Amino acid sequence: MKILLIFSTPSGGMETLNRIRARALTASGLQCHLLYTNGGGGLQNISGITVLVSQSFADITKLIHREKYDVIIVCSYVLLLEHIRMSGYRGRIIFEVQGLGTPEMARIFLHDFGSTLRSCADGFLYPVTKHLEQLMQSTFPEMPHFCFDDPLDTESFGYSRFPIVPQQILGWIGRIEKNKNWREFLAIAEWLGPAFPKMELWMFVDADLCEPQEQLDFEHWMQTSPLAGRLTVRSNVPHSQMADYLSIIGDSGGLLLSTSIREGFGYAVAEAMLCRCPVLSTNSGGVKRFIIPDKTGKFYPRGNIEEAAKGAYQLMQDVVYREQIRIRGEQHIRDHFSTAVYVGHFHSMLQGIMQIVPKSV
Repeated sequence: MKILLIFSTPSGGMETLNRIRARALTASGLQCHLLYTNGGGGLQNISGITVLVSQSFADITKLIHREKYDVIIVCSYVLLLEHIRMSGYRGRIIFEVQGLGTPEMARIFLHDFGSTLRSCADGFLYPVTKHLEQLMQSTFPEMPHFCFDDPLDTESFGYSRFPIVPQQILGWIGRIEKNKNWREFLAIAEWLGPAFPKMELWMFVDADLCEPQEQLDFEHWMQTSPLAGRLTVRSNVPHSQMADYLSIIGDSGGLLLSTSIREGFGYAVAEAMLCRCPVLSTNSGGVKRFIIPDKTGKFYPRGNIEEAAKGAYQLMQDVVYREQIRIRGEQHIRDHFSTAVYVGHFHSMLQGIMQIVPKSV
């Protein structure tokens, strides 16, 4: 069976998801191709997989009819989904949702594109995230739904031991945009600064994908904050190196801080846990699948800087508590989010979708 996975840009969690699952699905006997409609820094991470990049709907149509894909999975790109169906493609199309921003943004998106999705998609795929499940199933009760956890590369991505750095590191991963809530990370860091005078801040971003006004505000902070001298910003770090950075943060006595307003899955959090880097996070949706409070990680109420700082202080100072969370967090990811589990769910989805008569327009 031949599968095509489509997304706009190879960046962030979607680049990670597509790379991991394409390799695993190919190993399971499927032919799996990736199509991005834009280039991006994440292309450097991909090897051993057929990857196509094109913005031309005409070229994409030719590709689809030439390759005769049995199933196409389109993530978030409704106009391309509609074009593929209108082009005469008669296979199955699954519309994938990995996160649509805040709940209000998601509701607006589904309201605006609901009729197109009903007429062009044969089913929906999304991760186990309570707000997504409720929203998708209430909006499209008549459609087939496939809901299971995204995978992690638990075999080749994980903890490595390096010389321990002499200062604790507070890490953050994301784009400079409102939903990632980068201001809160810096506010928490400023609160912690006096207690940890040697603490360093590491931010991992994609400089090619930022909201312009947010980037200007971030640059203003860099120019005016006394804490800016402690901050190192790294853009488009190859994914193979991220496990090393996360391992170093964990061993430093520091942690990863996740400040997002809303996440579909939350790869940064899961990968940090896999690398024994403790996580303090907002309750942003998908991360509830990873973080069992005070067992595998720790939550704080978004917007409450003082509570976040107290939580970070506990993780950075209570050695026994911290080590228990590191060990349990890593094991939780290995037990529940392997590629083997994902491949089983994916094949079951394919069996189900192939029983459905595809839409025709």
